[in-house]
Amino acid sequence: MATVSSLGAGTSMSSTLSTLYDGLESSEQTRLTPITQQQTSYKAKLTAWGVVQTSLTKLQTAADALKDTSAIASAKVSSTNNAFSATLANSATAGTYSVEVSQLAASQSLLSPEVKNKDTDLGNSSLSSRTITISQPGQKDSLTVTLASDKTSLADIRDAINAKQGSVTASIIKADDETYYLALTSRDSGTTNAMTVSTDDSELAKYISYNATDKTKSAMNEQVAALDAKVKINGIEITRSSNTITDAPEGVTLSLIKTNVDNPETLSVVKDNAPMTAAIQAYVDAYNSLQTTISNQTKYTAVDQGSDSQSTSNGDLLGDGTLRNIQTRLRSLLSTSQGTGSVSTLSQIGITQDLTGKLTVDSTKLTKALDESPTDVLNFLSGDGKTTGFATQASSQLKDILGTDGTLQSATDGINKTLKRLSEKYDQVNDQITATMARYKAQFTSLSTLMSSMDSTSSYLTQQFDAINS
Repeated sequence: MATVSSLGAGTSMSSTLSTLYDGLESSEQTRLTPITQQQTSYKAKLTAWGVVQTSLTKLQTAADALKDTSAIASAKVSSTNNAFSATLANSATAGTYSVEVSQLAASQSLLSPEVKNKDTDLGNSSLSSRTITISQPGQKDSLTVTLASDKTSLADIRDAINAKQGSVTASIIKADDETYYLALTSRDSGTTNAMTVSTDDSELAKYISYNATDKTKSAMNEQVAALDAKVKINGIEITRSSNTITDAPEGVTLSLIKTNVDNPETLSVVKDNAPMTAAIQAYVDAYNSLQTTISNQTKYTAVDQGSDSQSTSNGDLLGDGTLRNIQTRLRSLLSTSQGTGSVSTLSQIGITQDLTGKLTVDSTKLTKALDESPTDVLNFLSGDGKTTGFATQASSQLKDILGTDGTLQSATDGINKTLKRLSEKYDQVNDQITATMARYKAQFTSLSTLMSSMDSTSSYLTQQFDAINS
């Protein structure tokens, strides 16, 4: 079959047919131009949405940090302490406290008499089953285990107690003389968790039993007594069952480490606005960066009057309703009143919008609010941590926008569907062009063949006439 370059070869129409074919092909290819232009436009939109997503994600990170007020509380521990460590909640206020630890809380531990083999049954073999009951005043329900007649060894008792995953743990201790002991330890410290151990098997009771008020009913020995923690804070005696004290002083959690009788340590809690100020500034910076991104992606550059083409410097998301909706939602939250305290709006902590829609921070006003109304500031930002609070609502709003079923995903899904449709259309039109040009080529080839035949006939006749005339 003739190629494009060979159309009309050997005939007077060679150049004409080739030029005509190339012109037709160029004309057909222009049918693809609107499609490629649309593809370029939508790909640019997809890229632009990627830039917007990055800015939104940064803002969400800043909002998440701002709502986590426990990590940016307005107070800090300035003292160095050895007998205890201290952590602060949102409600902690500046203050100085004298802390004297006179006793640490302890979990009771009991030890059975020795046995020669941890796997030897110790119970009355005539009983088909027996029950071991461990009761503690601080536990609502007693821990009970039932053992079969062939499951009364130390190992069996240990496994049965631990399988309950209750308020008591059991372990076996092997001594140097190859004897074994069962140790029972209360999970929780304090006197309210002291154990009373009993069993309805008199033989087993010779190994597993304990009654603090009646030693004659106790086969086990107390190795560690149940103790409460005892602390003096500013001279006030405090007793707790745990070495972690969460309610004295208010907003401070004390973790007791060791005693310091007659040598009290000073706990100093001081104001610290730096973490909160930094978190607020980070949110403001991320918000302003997003506004710049939106402005760049939606900008409009005016063209000369009468021009029928838009400026190539226009933003790729110019006129995009989805992006404008996102911007409006985020802006509307800025003026929403939160809570009922002395701080209910951003302006009350020194954050306002300028004429461009960006945020500015009055550091003097912010510092004053943090100094005078720290709790109200925290409540304004975090609220209940679920549905109320400026930072909490901002975080939720951004998660909704950026989520797998969110606004941004819907926008990009729509663009990708359009690009897929344009790609299919491009292939369809391109196939049509290929078919059309193949038809033209066949027609031109036929014409070329015909012209070649006519040229041959003409040449033959000319030769015959010349021969006759000669």
